[in-house]
Amino acid sequence: MPRQARSLTTRSSAVMSPDPPILPLIALDTLWLQVTGTLCNIACRHCFITCGPKNRTHEMMSVEQVREALEQADQYGVREYYFTGGEPFLHPEIKTLIMMALKLGPLSILTNGILIDDAMAAWLGEIFRTSSYTLDLRVSLDGCTEQENDQIRGKGTFRRILTGIACLARHGLNPVITVTELHQKLHVNQERVAFVELLHSLGLDQPRLKFLPTFLLGREEQRTRPYREDELLHEGDLREGEEERLQCSSCRMVTANGVYPCPLLINVPGARMGATLQDGMRPVALAWQACYTCHLYGVTCRT
Repeated sequence: MPRQARSLTTRSSAVMSPDPPILPLIALDTLWLQVTGTLCNIACRHCFITCGPKNRTHEMMSVEQVREALEQADQYGVREYYFTGGEPFLHPEIKTLIMMALKLGPLSILTNGILIDDAMAAWLGEIFRTSSYTLDLRVSLDGCTEQENDQIRGKGTFRRILTGIACLARHGLNPVITVTELHQKLHVNQERVAFVELLHSLGLDQPRLKFLPTFLLGREEQRTRPYREDELLHEGDLREGEEERLQCSSCRMVTANGVYPCPLLINVPGARMGATLQDGMRPVALAWQACYTCHLYGVTCRT
């Protein structure tokens, strides 16, 4: 039987597998940076790290902290960078951070799109056209109607997100729209087509969509259920070749609090690997319940 849901907290359950698969770090190809920590302008009901306007579990990273992480990553041969939060566009120096990363490699920014106005979209469009490396954006949207999205992301967010997407399209950017599979109907192709039609109406000629399963962490534990005790990986569970497909074999996450295997685990007690990127250059035990979801659905956080 599922465990009883706990009261709302920024920390996720710490149930661990007693005999987890051990995943080697094949190469550090991808670096994630939690540039605004857990600070966000909205508080989505399914957020696996419980971000919000008052959540400072992970503080905003300073320009110096980001620069140091980027320099270390470059020494390890990182090929691509991701900015996430919280909401990255809350960072007062976000333009500086973007330019720093794009001097080293391709950059993707995960955002809810609400803070992207016409001026910011114009600047991003110019950087997209002139940078030596690729700039990409991922905008989260959790329904193709106002009712579906706003019950998850908050009242009024649907229209504000669409405005941000339209601004990006107007300035030559084609963001990836990330949809969490919260609604059962999203498993039906016809319903996914509705998202494509919506994005066409916003000016995206070739819409890009990324569908993700839910992770039973953070607020999602309260919205639906926490993980069951048996939803864990054990030695021998990985399929042939899965070690190379799992993202944590080639990525690390840096926050103001230290280094973690991936973006999903920054609030999981015991998942912190150390204070510096060097501390994260070692194998990972897939001991956490979120690892079970990645294995089950073949999840990658990459674009």
